[in-house]
Amino acid sequence: MNETTRTALLRRAALNNTAWCGAVCRAHGLEPRYDGEQLWFSARRTPPMYPDAVTLEPGVPARNVVRGVDTASAGCSVKDSFADLDLAGDGFEVLFEAQWIHRPAGAPLPAAEPEAAGLEWSEVSDAEELAAWEAAFDGGEGAGGDGPFRPGLLGEGIVFLAGRVDGRIVAGAVANTGGGVVGVSNLFGAAWAGVLGAVRARWPQLDVVGYEHGEDLEAAVRAGFAPIGPLRVWLLTQ
Repeated sequence: MNETTRTALLRRAALNNTAWCGAVCRAHGLEPRYDGEQLWFSARRTPPMYPDAVTLEPGVPARNVVRGVDTASAGCSVKDSFADLDLAGDGFEVLFEAQWIHRPAGAPLPAAEPEAAGLEWSEVSDAEELAAWEAAFDGGEGAGGDGPFRPGLLGEGIVFLAGRVDGRIVAGAVANTGGGVVGVSNLFGAAWAGVLGAVRARWPQLDVVGYEHGEDLEAAVRAGFAPIGPLRVWLLTQ
């Protein structure tokens, strides 16, 4: 893959990620927006675990990122999509680093993980199923309606995929088609084979992207993804 192609894929992956983050924010009553083609941001604090800003191009000045977000309250974070920001001088620290990942359309599907073999896959269709999906995602705890996944997310070009055993959700992921690719996030339950099969059934012509780190990155590579570039998430600590 040449550098031009890689950078174009990184831009599409970052744009796709903002489609998902933006939908979550709108479901919580926020109004995030784009600053041209270089930045996505929310002037009000976003839900926990969701960024307040995401860079969409390399070389975005740090001052452009910081000026649009709420740095007066705890928890403000920035997704540095090209790992080229330095926000230390603005009171941020690197929370974690990860790799954007890419899998071309039409690539062979991986074999099902032993613990995920035999799952039946379908879409979450209503608020009750979404609550069950969120409880499974949280390890059976659920958030009692206070989590990030609100019923308003059903639709908006977003699909919650659920892997079931005897009707009980034990694996899943979120897929969206922002940026002309399929972004997969919030994967749980050793589910890559089933998720990729469900994605191909719905969008066979689209590449698949996301980001992972650590053991989750290793699992994605085994499922046929290639790392295409680093990202960082910065957290305001001062």
